[in-house]
Amino acid sequence: MAIKAADIMTRSVVTAKPEDSVTQIAHLLCDFEISAVPVCDDKGGILGMISEGDLMRPFGKAKTLKRAWWLGVLAEGTELAPSFLEYIRQDNRRARDLMTSPVITATEETEISELADLMGRQRIKRLPITREGKLIGIVSRADIVHALAYRPQDIGQAA
Repeated sequence: MAIKAADIMTRSVVTAKPEDSVTQIAHLLCDFEISAVPVCDDKGGILGMISEGDLMRPFGKAKTLKRAWWLGVLAEGTELAPSFLEYIRQDNRRARDLMTSPVITATEETEISELADLMGRQRIKRLPITREGKLIGIVSRADIVHALAYRPQDIGQAA
């Protein structure tokens, strides 16, 4: 019996909304000990994926730019505008600003070999599983490794 996505997927998927803040997304990742979440609309349609890497990426660029700006301002002895100070205290980015889109997905009928091949080719760590355009689960690389370890007979390998 071939293993399909439906056999190994996580069915209760933690999701984010497009308007969720960076802080809200960071809390989701920490609270559920996961490294990414699908970003879904109110009807369960997948709009994007947001990962730890997506949250971290802007800090490198922003810090470099802010540091250069700060150094210039401080070197000139210019007073800092209150609006700028308020801006740096708040992170106004939302899931929709940082998510990766479009999202590569699979269906619940996709076989494990296809899932592994797709993940490898696309260099992704997880695949949202959809039915009629709605999120119904997610398969991670760990799910595939678990199946290799505990169900090799279903994959066509000797135990």
